[in-house]
Amino acid sequence: MSEPLLKIPNHHAASCGDPPIVNGTEGRCYIGYFENEHGEQWIFTRDRQTGTATLHGGDIGWNTAIDVTSGQTNDLILNLSEQDWLRACLRASIAFS
Repeated sequence: MSEPLLKIPNHHAASCGDPPIVNGTEGRCYIGYFENEHGEQWIFTRDRQTGTATLHGGDIGWNTAIDVTSGQTNDLILNLSEQDWLRACLRASIAFS
């Protein structure tokens, strides 16, 4: 395998858990990354085979996976820029599935 395209430092405390390691060899067709003005980080993935879209974030604990396949985030509160980013990830990931 070639070297990673991106290496992004984790801005969250160790108590938030270990950030997920995401690579393109696990059947995921789309990966999105977002960092807001406060340094809060989000990772979006959509699995090519199942169609499941998942959101991970340091502030909610990196080990917590939120299913966002329907576009709903349930009780998770995202600011406007985070919402815009998530909608863009959902649209883009569907376009390439």
